[in-house]
Amino acid sequence: MIAIDLVLTVLALPIAAAALYLGLMAVLARAPRARVAPAPRLRFDVIVPAHDEEQGIADTVASLLAVEYPRDRFRVIVVADNCTDRTAARAAAAGAEVFVRVDLERRGKGYALADAFHRRLDAGRADVLVVVDADTQVSPNLLSAFAARFEAGAAVVQADYGVQNVRSSWRTRIMTIALAAFHGVRSSARERLGLSCGLRGNGMGFSAPVLRANPPGAFSIVEDLEYGIQLGYAGVRVQYVDEAHVWGQMAVTEGASRSQRRRWERGRNALVREHVPGLLAGAWRRRDVVLLDLAMDLLVPPLGQLVAATIVGLAVSVAAMWLGVVVAPWLWAVSALAIVGYVGRAVALSGLGLAGVADLVWAPVYIIWKLTLRLSDRGRKPEEWVRTTREANP
Repeated sequence: MIAIDLVLTVLALPIAAAALYLGLMAVLARAPRARVAPAPRLRFDVIVPAHDEEQGIADTVASLLAVEYPRDRFRVIVVADNCTDRTAARAAAAGAEVFVRVDLERRGKGYALADAFHRRLDAGRADVLVVVDADTQVSPNLLSAFAARFEAGAAVVQADYGVQNVRSSWRTRIMTIALAAFHGVRSSARERLGLSCGLRGNGMGFSAPVLRANPPGAFSIVEDLEYGIQLGYAGVRVQYVDEAHVWGQMAVTEGASRSQRRRWERGRNALVREHVPGLLAGAWRRRDVVLLDLAMDLLVPPLGQLVAATIVGLAVSVAAMWLGVVVAPWLWAVSALAIVGYVGRAVALSGLGLAGVADLVWAPVYIIWKLTLRLSDRGRKPEEWVRTTREANP
């Protein structure tokens, strides 16, 4: 019947648009041309915001101090923010400079970074300020790769962000594929198109002039995404540095994963409501594809929701073909193929090989878990900065 076909087609249109957007990202995801590292000239301040991170802060500092860049041209500065443990002492013992911050009113990573940026810019020593999370290992070429981009004219850069504890559980392996999709596939495609890859919170680099001209005003639980949007409004593009890597610790158990995912989902939903209208209006007014893509990045639903909607829509439309439904099944099928291509490209970039394909058997469990989490979280407000529990690896 024409009416049923029309309804299923209308329902398929936004899903198909989102899926085709991801499919296009997968097709365009290619590593950019390798850049030759310039002679070390730039001075870096590497800022590590830390809240009760005594367990792993020394390893992070050691990883940063081991980068292949002249030691007299970079500093590692740990911001011990409202800590109740020995984070500051262990960071200092590992060789970092330490800034102890106590402010019970202005709590959170965004405030910690804003204070640290202000102090380092006032000191006037660094040409570039880099942010690395306190549970992170970095590739030895982090600063040299960043230097190549800044010397070539970049204002803000983002390293590739992956999972450190890949083999800890099926959850961390699924997260490896998810980050390869969200960071690797999308970011490399955007870099190829000259768009902004956005900020991902870990492995970010900012030129001092950009920070002075655009002081961070992002203090939500997803301050990285928020500040990336603010830079987009200001006409500043975030460049993706695919050859430099940061690897963060991901939660292993369901309880810790739930806490972490809940904060991310709440913060992201708040940004959708707050910024999508402005980004779309700005894109139209300024004919700015960077702003349009930043809006698309927020509008495209999480992959789990997109997969669930596509499976249901495809099943219903195929079952309704005996009623004369013709157009809708094709739209839902195209959506499914685009998603398969996107996930396949992510698996290839994840480095998991055939094991990654096998791990996709857990994807339905992960999708159902995320959907139940989202439904149970309706109406709650985003939380402040809370340290995610890092369990011992099983």
